[in-house]
Amino acid sequence: MKKTAITFALIIFSMALFSSFTLNASNAYAQTTNYNIQTVNHNVQILYSGHTIIQDTIQITGQTPDKFQIGFPYKYGAYILKAIAYDSNNKTLPTTLGVQLQNKNGYYGASITMSPSSTQTFTVVFTFSNGLLTSTQNGFTLDFPAYPSFTTTTTQCNTTLTLPSEADNVGIDKTDGAINGTSYSATNLAAFTSTSATATFTLPSGVIQLVDIPTLTRHINIDPAGAITSADNYKIVNNSTANINSFIINLPTDASNVNARDEFGRILSITVEQRPSQTQLVNATLIFPITSGKNSQLTLDYSLPSVTPQQSGKFTLNLDLFPYFNYYVDSATVTINPPEGAKISTPQLSAIGPSLDLTRNVFQETLTVNREGISFIDSTIPSQESLQVAYDYSPLWIAFRPTSWVWAAAVVGCIIAALWTRPRAKAPSRIVVPKMAVGLSPEHIKSFIDSYNERHRITSEIKSLEARAQRGRMPRRKYKVQRRTLELRLNTLTHNINNLKEMLRGAGGNYGDLVRQLEVAEVELQEVELSLSTVETRHEIGEIPIAAYRKQLGELEQRKRKAEAAVNGLLLRIRQEIR
Repeated sequence: MKKTAITFALIIFSMALFSSFTLNASNAYAQTTNYNIQTVNHNVQILYSGHTIIQDTIQITGQTPDKFQIGFPYKYGAYILKAIAYDSNNKTLPTTLGVQLQNKNGYYGASITMSPSSTQTFTVVFTFSNGLLTSTQNGFTLDFPAYPSFTTTTTQCNTTLTLPSEADNVGIDKTDGAINGTSYSATNLAAFTSTSATATFTLPSGVIQLVDIPTLTRHINIDPAGAITSADNYKIVNNSTANINSFIINLPTDASNVNARDEFGRILSITVEQRPSQTQLVNATLIFPITSGKNSQLTLDYSLPSVTPQQSGKFTLNLDLFPYFNYYVDSATVTINPPEGAKISTPQLSAIGPSLDLTRNVFQETLTVNREGISFIDSTIPSQESLQVAYDYSPLWIAFRPTSWVWAAAVVGCIIAALWTRPRAKAPSRIVVPKMAVGLSPEHIKSFIDSYNERHRITSEIKSLEARAQRGRMPRRKYKVQRRTLELRLNTLTHNINNLKEMLRGAGGNYGDLVRQLEVAEVELQEVELSLSTVETRHEIGEIPIAAYRKQLGELEQRKRKAEAAVNGLLLRIRQEIR
């Protein structure tokens, strides 16, 4: 009995000693650093599109670490779209998302790779989706991290909530105390702080638009004289419960001759506001509003200052890729088209990275820039914002096409003259000309019909997908992935159909006439579908009574059936031309 008691006491003593050692080791691991965090400026800003930007400017003292960790409570990890870090010299620092803060759970962390040349003041910027912002009756509610989470104590943390100037009645509720205002601070902020905050504020309608912008396509064209024109095409998805009647687009400060068009090419009414040293705000009023869950396209055409030659035949363009965007763009593509016959010398082909693509055709070279996750943050980092394009161009190319046409006309004239003056021969027996046009094969026509039917099927599938998402039968993230896949396939089919249309139209005869009739029927079908959408919207908001709604709906459905029948009939006639 005595031996048992002694053994039991030794076991308890060993366990207590081991637990104490483990706890001390864990605390030492969490707190051992060779630097101190002096100040952190934690700035939270809401973009026009409802996305949230959190910008933490950090000042440290002591030895610069190889890796610096920063994080937030884990629930915010699902909303993070992008992170970027840079020091006070605007040098970009490699950033890795989704890491663990040392050995702690419950945090979503980011790791910034530092270098000996990195300054001790640097900035980390996180972009969050607009899922953190919720509409209320008179404004919005924003859920955000009250403080950043670090692995060591922070001497001073200053938090500022930047809202539109029209915001009013601002209140912030957080676990360490509520405030009425847009700024607060904390001293000796503990390591691994995990604090959330909820800001409420009132805001007039339209100051913030809850939208997604999946794509921005910009085409920059340079003519032989150096004049530059640009066309920006935005795809806008309405994520709010209200209709969008107008939308504000950011353009470079030196843009001029601005025009706006909708997806059908109709000119829109605009107002332009100049913001010094930042951007121009172009407010385009839509002819038909974008309803909840729907999408539309908006195109802005404008001119930029002309490029002038620096030396004989040498042109250099310093291009600001993206202005100060007060919204978030998922994917952006900029295509630069110099004059025909120009040869791009900068950037060189050997120096082009994965985000650039140089296409060289017989007489035309095109430079394409692809970027993901664009907002105003990119305009603050010179390496992300600007691109220098240099090309060599000879003025003799201006006369290339007119000279080619003159030579072609001369050759054709000589052939006609030779045929006209040749000796008349006996009339040959009649030869039956094949019905199929030169260069056009049955496979082309079959491919055209199959692509057309496939496009119709995918369009119907997209509409069904939208209906399921609106009824809540599909997660939003899954809906976006499937819709993006279908749209990529739809764009490919549309491009293929347009090429085959040009081939059919160029064949002349019955093919050209049938293609023209098919395009007329397509326009009629698009107008009917747009009218149906408008009638549905007006009925939903109570602008038209039920009797008038049913009458207009019946008439439009009848027009739609006739247009669809016309399209199907024309496709059948084109298929019959193969025989």
